[in-house]
Amino acid sequence: MSGDVVELLKEKIRREGKVISEDILKVDSFLNHQIDPVLMLKVGEEFAQRFAQEKVTKVLTVEASGIAVALMTGLALQVPVVFAKKRQPSTIGSDAYFGKVRSFTKEEVVDIVVAGSYLGPGDRVLIIDDFLASGEAVRGLIKIIQQAGAKLVGVGTVIEKVFQNGGEYLRKQGIRVESLVQIGTLSGGKIEFLN
Repeated sequence: MSGDVVELLKEKIRREGKVISEDILKVDSFLNHQIDPVLMLKVGEEFAQRFAQEKVTKVLTVEASGIAVALMTGLALQVPVVFAKKRQPSTIGSDAYFGKVRSFTKEEVVDIVVAGSYLGPGDRVLIIDDFLASGEAVRGLIKIIQQAGAKLVGVGTVIEKVFQNGGEYLRKQGIRVESLVQIGTLSGGKIEFLN
């Protein structure tokens, strides 16, 4: 199945992706604004297959663009999906876990929060997101997992921008990272795939 999903994603990126700059690839027509649910289901099934041996109990992401992929992964794994909220709503009490995320595209640092009742020491957590660039979102989520006393079993990302080094940093920390599509450069307005 792996090759099929990767090729489908690459074709979709070639056809619908727009290179905005040497750092930014816009794929909002199918991944993070308008969502292609059939493709996202296949992506979720792929992540479920890749992490099948990890006994995942929760899928974790950050709102909003990671939710569709995380939901489909949780569906395929038949486990709950938790998303970290940006800004603490009044409905989350003092029993909460916090992290900070610097958004590359929005050029801001935001606090993220997960209610304490949704993650705990018995959980085996799989982080899922749409993009992996500098790794800021994943690092914020890892802080939350650590505060909960849960175990991180890996990170799955639809698109990794390898040239921004987030994946390399995480792998050097001994974290398993599975990227469906790896992009080496966006120079000159062209997308160069590494896989």
